[in-house]
Amino acid sequence: MMNQGVLGVILARAGSKGLPNKNALPIAGKPMLAWTIEHALKSTRIDRVIVTTDGEELAAIAQRMGVEVVQRPAELAHDAATVDAAARHAVNEVVDMHQAVCLLYGNIPVRPPDLADRAIDKLTGTNADSVQSVCPVGKNHPYWMKTVDAETGELGMYSDNSIYRRQDLPPVYILDGGVIALTRTSLFRVVEGEPHAFLGQDRRAIVTEPGEVIDVDTEADFQVAEAALLARAEKKAKRAAG
Repeated sequence: MMNQGVLGVILARAGSKGLPNKNALPIAGKPMLAWTIEHALKSTRIDRVIVTTDGEELAAIAQRMGVEVVQRPAELAHDAATVDAAARHAVNEVVDMHQAVCLLYGNIPVRPPDLADRAIDKLTGTNADSVQSVCPVGKNHPYWMKTVDAETGELGMYSDNSIYRRQDLPPVYILDGGVIALTRTSLFRVVEGEPHAFLGQDRRAIVTEPGEVIDVDTEADFQVAEAALLARAEKKAKRAAG
């Protein structure tokens, strides 16, 4: 029998080339993974949380926080392994039959508190196959991107247009990695040659503001994320003090 609730699956691989062991690094007073676990546990829509990982230290962090752990096999823990394959393995391992799944990356310590709930509400409210969080591209708009000739160095337009004011740029968004909410049916949809088949046909989005979601892949990302977390904690302390 299918469960009407939502399963939260946190993806936390031990290896990382850009920032070694990033999911376990202490940031603003706790391991990076702990911030995502807390986000999932505080969700009003997620009623079960599991962490899929190949790292002993990461598994220990999850277990200390009272979260179930699925040991990820080596074939799903390398750089080329896909997110959806790891998530399907985790769901199968815990024999879970929830109709909706919320995927969260362990290396994103900064999210709006209600991000997962917003994505799940959009998923269930629209009967979509999947919902992802996106952020406005801002000044990195494709209309303002350039091409450079490899031989001459000549500068060209990536997309021909005459727009020079930011206010006149058409809205364009980039995936920020903050959350993916999707139906169980979509997650288990595998189509050869279509790596994003697991997102289904009806794909929706929720919009975040710049800086609300910080994906940590480099040392620079880490510094920005820690500053944001410390600033958030200071603001919360001031509110509590009156």
